[in-house]
Amino acid sequence: QVQLVESGGGLVQAGGSLRLSCVASGSSFSIRTMGWYRQSPGKQRELVATITRSGTTNIADSVKGRFTISREDAKNMMYLQMNSLKPEDTAVYYCRVTGLVREYWGQGTQVTVSS
Repeated sequence: QVQLVESGGGLVQAGGSLRLSCVASGSSFSIRTMGWYRQSPGKQRELVATITRSGTTNIADSVKGRFTISREDAKNMMYLQMNSLKPEDTAVYYCRVTGLVREYWGQGTQVTVSS
């Protein structure tokens, strides 16, 4: 089992920045790919960015050039640096990891960008 806890969300003005963190505990040695997803009211959950154990990243076109994903395996941490935030980035952001046989999700952290 892997437990995930996100932090760093909040209210920010358009153009501002936030840094989200996700800490993994439990069987964290089994973690493979880590990623951030987000969900806005009335919309499906969507991929924001993923990062593999080798550091290969996949960034959604909607945030490319503004968001950066990184991980620190020694600390069981993953980060999402969000710059130049836009009101359409408002959503609950979720941490997701894939283990040996299944995926795990965090409880989410709210990001609200005011115009």
